[in-house]
Amino acid sequence: MDALDMEIQDAARERTEAEDAFLRADAKLRDLLIKGRAKGKGPSHMAKLTGFTREWISKIAPDPEKSRQGAIKRRLDRLNDEASD
Repeated sequence: MDALDMEIQDAARERTEAEDAFLRADAKLRDLLIKGRAKGKGPSHMAKLTGFTREWISKIAPDPEKSRQGAIKRRLDRLNDEASD
């Protein structure tokens, strides 16, 4: 194995370690965004803190109240439609 082979292996190892570190940091951030939304922090506020877009924040951490209310409303609408048939 020559010097170039060793450099390639080292670079591959560094990349794998960096990817693992990124995935851990990403999971931590996603968890914190979900906690922030649960505590009532808006996507605009968290977008300012992170540098990500509001849309991305909303996709990762949707408003738990709106999600639940929407599901309840859809179910009630479906039950009302079935009752009127």
